[in-house]
Amino acid sequence: MNRRARDFGLICGSLPPGPLNAITDVAGVRVGHRSLREGNILTGFTAVLPHEGDLFREKLRAGCDVINGFGKSAGLVQLAELGQIETPILLGNTFSVGTGFDALVGRALAANPEIGRETGTVNPLVLECNDGFLSDIRARALTEADAVAALDAAAGGPVAEGAVGAGSGMSAFGFKGGIGTASRLMRLDGRDFTLGVLVLANFGNAGDLVLPDGRRPVPPVPTPAAPERGSVIIVLATDLPLESRQLNRVARRCGAGLARLGAFWGHGSGDIAVAFSTAGRIAHHETADLLPMTMLNESRIDGPFRAAAEATQEAVLNAMLAAPAVTGRDGNSRPSLVDALG
Repeated sequence: MNRRARDFGLICGSLPPGPLNAITDVAGVRVGHRSLREGNILTGFTAVLPHEGDLFREKLRAGCDVINGFGKSAGLVQLAELGQIETPILLGNTFSVGTGFDALVGRALAANPEIGRETGTVNPLVLECNDGFLSDIRARALTEADAVAALDAAAGGPVAEGAVGAGSGMSAFGFKGGIGTASRLMRLDGRDFTLGVLVLANFGNAGDLVLPDGRRPVPPVPTPAAPERGSVIIVLATDLPLESRQLNRVARRCGAGLARLGAFWGHGSGDIAVAFSTAGRIAHHETADLLPMTMLNESRIDGPFRAAAEATQEAVLNAMLAAPAVTGRDGNSRPSLVDALG
């Protein structure tokens, strides 16, 4: 069984976690992985499905924050403009964005014959990090079938972390990185609400990592100084009723969790957070002119701000602690953070 931050006494912040301490603590959210591990290939797709229905027909309010934009993602422009998501979210490597795009378009077309005919097109959401240090990214090994397999594998419950799915070949702070998740609970108006985060951690220079207890572990084999060229993708889900502008603001606070770990968002780093709320769906074929909406009182938004920072910080640590030491392309290797902590 994978070890997580709390197994090492590493507590990020003060808010309580959800039952699974995972993005799937938000009801309806599912996660699936497809991993490729053969020879010089260590890569994969990870899929996040925000609800159990057809996202094109029942969209969700969403927001995003581009912390540093050295990335090749698809779908962010329309998301930022309309404040909605209408497909599952796929995470992969840099050269798989087009592949994931095609897979999401294919699924949407199959489920909705009116797309491109009686109604508009669809906006697939695909985000990436570069796993080229450990995996032969030039091989372009990921296929549409792999993306579909990740989507089909999506389930609720505990989330596999570490070197799985899109995280198979990722690195963080000179250690093995990958997929990690965490959640936080908030109480508002006498009701419990959940905010969950899933990260694809592939960022941070060796020696910069700062743990919640103040320790600064370094990889056992010194890594030559180099510019920060990693990336991190953060997917944030909540059942709190937030409108898109508020979701933009909450997504921005994920950067505070990265900073607590020692990240400074270098020039060559693609650091992007996408946030969505499951509280209320937007019908694609809505006919009413005016729609009712419940939203968070803006003066109470510090709660989800804190939750986003804490869950992001812990999700990255969970990704690193769940990942074993890995040797990949051309003998390149990354040690496990677990071994550095003893």
